[in-house]
Amino acid sequence: MPDSRSLPQIGHHRLANRVILAPMAGVTDQPFRTLCRQLGAGLVVGEMVTSDPALWHTRKSRLRMDHRGEPGPRSVQIAGGDAAMLAEAALFNARMGAEIIDINMGCPAKKVCNKAAGSALLRDESLVAEILEAVVAAVDVPVTLKIRTGWCAESNNGVRIARLAEAAGIQALAVHGRHRQQRYAGTAEYDTIAAIKQSVAIPVFANGDIDSPEKAAAVLDYTGANAVMVGRAAQGNPWIFREIDHYLRHGQRLPPPSAAERAAVLREHLTELHRFYGDYMGLRIARKHLGWYLASDTRFDAQERRALRMDFNALEQPDAQHRFIDELFRPGATSPARLVAPRTTHGTSAA
Repeated sequence: MPDSRSLPQIGHHRLANRVILAPMAGVTDQPFRTLCRQLGAGLVVGEMVTSDPALWHTRKSRLRMDHRGEPGPRSVQIAGGDAAMLAEAALFNARMGAEIIDINMGCPAKKVCNKAAGSALLRDESLVAEILEAVVAAVDVPVTLKIRTGWCAESNNGVRIARLAEAAGIQALAVHGRHRQQRYAGTAEYDTIAAIKQSVAIPVFANGDIDSPEKAAAVLDYTGANAVMVGRAAQGNPWIFREIDHYLRHGQRLPPPSAAERAAVLREHLTELHRFYGDYMGLRIARKHLGWYLASDTRFDAQERRALRMDFNALEQPDAQHRFIDELFRPGATSPARLVAPRTTHGTSAA
């Protein structure tokens, strides 16, 4: 087991290990963060919260800023393009319980970039410096930053941004190994992350295409990064955090989760989604998670997974969703034809 002093530190927060859940809008809500933390994530980062105070009282923002009962360190990501508004958002979220403020300069989504936020900020280094200095000065908690390698292949300015971040007092930097125009296409590159790690003294977290324990170890070795940040590979596979952590500590793969554990985790996840969002929204949000879980279930082929998703998506009651999971993992349930998923009629489960 590595010396705890070698583990990454953000301000006074020493992380439990070197595997971090990346912030993902619409994914890293409180139920999913709790689950990933339980299954080995050393740090979890919440969904991005807008810096526009006019939107803080919407249902979406209220839920994203809800950290009741969460253990620390609680990391909250903020997004926007105005330094003063981002500073105000950082202070507001710190007062709401955030123990680490993360600034989003990595999101490639059009609706974010069109507002000169997310990775669009990388085109304006003077604005980047202004934002970083304003946010760091506004709060007493550590501030971190998430970036891409640049806006495009011809503007790969990740090293310069990293130096600006360190100079402004940023405590750790996460780098996705793609420029903005790649979005999530192609493959991540790690040369820029390695160059950034060499250029700054603050912790650097490598992000992008880290989908297995072996890949995590190889990326850490190649880049010299202090930790890996896992995003899409955790969707439907929250066990990846303990698998990577175990591999980094012991050089051996853990066995995959048993069917019984997979069933228990799905049941717990459904229960927490229903509790956190209420039945109406919880039911609907559960549908995308079930799709991700099915994608990693080797018992079913692609056609069977589609049929199972359709059955699950037709359900309109929490207990019907739970019965579906019970049947999915019943011994012998190896195809949709053997699943008797309760159908719905006018909003109620059919008998």
